[in-house]
Amino acid sequence: MTRIRGIELLVTGGARGLGFGFARACLERGAAAATLWDVNAEGLAVAVEALTAQGHTAHGQVVDVSRADAIEHAARELLAARGAPDLLCNNAGVVTGKPFAQHTAEEIERTVRINVLGVMHVTRAVLPAMQQRGSGHVVNIASAAGYLPNPGMSVYVASKWAVLGWSESLRIELERERSGVRVTTVTPSYIDTGMFEGVRAPLLTPILAPERLVRDMLRAIERDRILLRAPFMVRLLPLLRGMLPARLFDLIVGRWFRVYDSMEGFEGRAHSS
Repeated sequence: MTRIRGIELLVTGGARGLGFGFARACLERGAAAATLWDVNAEGLAVAVEALTAQGHTAHGQVVDVSRADAIEHAARELLAARGAPDLLCNNAGVVTGKPFAQHTAEEIERTVRINVLGVMHVTRAVLPAMQQRGSGHVVNIASAAGYLPNPGMSVYVASKWAVLGWSESLRIELERERSGVRVTTVTPSYIDTGMFEGVRAPLLTPILAPERLVRDMLRAIERDRILLRAPFMVRLLPLLRGMLPARLFDLIVGRWFRVYDSMEGFEGRAHSS
């Protein structure tokens, strides 16, 4: 079991939304300290001040996780000052909702740099210290989008397919090495944090309240669960994808459950994390 009380955690995209809520919940559960990484300096300062005002120990580092050199520099500072985190939550992410042909090269590259390479580089920067200590927990925020196609978010979907496959491969590597480092992959549907403003919830798949997802995440971490799929309908996606022919899957999930229409009203926000 992974204990929350007394641990030090590192959360990327920690200035707001799910990342901030997760850090706050861990601190309220008894974590010793939280380090928040975010590219938004102003938002980061506000987040750290809010946690400190509540009597918690929190630190902020302005880090652009789309840059490997920035990650390595921040990680060196963190490891020197506080040692390896007991818990790493790879939460930072972006989404651009539009047909693929309308994407710019910069949008595609930015999504991949943050959602895929950023997750890998952050983990790579702190994992050896976790392995050397013989304990730790890595939590990767993937997405239900890692299980199915979705028009209007093809690049985001691709990035989350990559994270899901990488995260599961990393887990098996660390288990085979008996490293003592656990990996939990989280695959939620749309979350009500503003990142997916304007989306339409698919049938029987409500937009998740971040507070509820955070509670589920803490429970999954404490129980060393491999995967957390939320809400319930997300648990059925791998089974349906494996059993149904592609056209029938498109009909049931895409048309009847309206997953493929969910991005039609997407607005999002300028900077997602």
